[in-house]
Amino acid sequence: MQIIPVLDLKGGLVVRGIAGRRELYKPVVSALCSTADPAGVACALREELGTGSMYLADLDGIASGTADPAICMELEELGFRLMIDAGMRSLPQALDFAGRVEGDLIAALETLSSPRLLEDLVGELGPRRVIFSLDLSSGRPLTGGAGWAAEVEEIAASAFSVGIKRMILLDLAAVGSGEGPPHLETCLGWKERYPELELITGGGVRNLDDLLALKKAGVDGVLVASALHDGRIGRGEVEQLSES
Repeated sequence: MQIIPVLDLKGGLVVRGIAGRRELYKPVVSALCSTADPAGVACALREELGTGSMYLADLDGIASGTADPAICMELEELGFRLMIDAGMRSLPQALDFAGRVEGDLIAALETLSSPRLLEDLVGELGPRRVIFSLDLSSGRPLTGGAGWAAEVEEIAASAFSVGIKRMILLDLAAVGSGEGPPHLETCLGWKERYPELELITGGGVRNLDDLLALKKAGVDGVLVASALHDGRIGRGEVEQLSES
């Protein structure tokens, strides 16, 4: 199971997520570095964890619908492999952004209007470059349009039916909460039902015990931010996880 550090960007800086309340997000204060500059934070995370894979959420792009790929391009020049949520709302916008970066594009429930747009993205970019993020808040779907079903399982089934092979299950209300991963049973059920699915989850991860529980549930990747910056998860925990 892969630990994937999260870079939430707002105003050009890495910020700390708090239960999805983005108006409260402030520049990150980290035990790993003394800066909130994206390159500085990313390099500190890579040095600590030994991984160049990062999840990057452009919060300004998500809010406005107009994303700037400049920071993504800078990080890619430094050797980072990115999963990027830039707030995609249309096929032309997504294709233009994808043409400017090398990383994988996150198609997020929060900003996509319908499964049809997701299907178009998969058709144009391929199922390995498009990652569907099933966004929740306290277990309720955060949908970007009326074209989606109301229930989580129906939304997941829609994504699978249009060819999605990689999915993120992210509950924004759990982000930065330190209350543990909220959807272990859902992850376990999906991995049993769709064994070829690459499943990533995030929100609430506190420590090694949470990582081990997610690994037991079959999760392929875990998004982590606060626990890394607070020093509760680091190189030692990653090594123990790989040995378990």
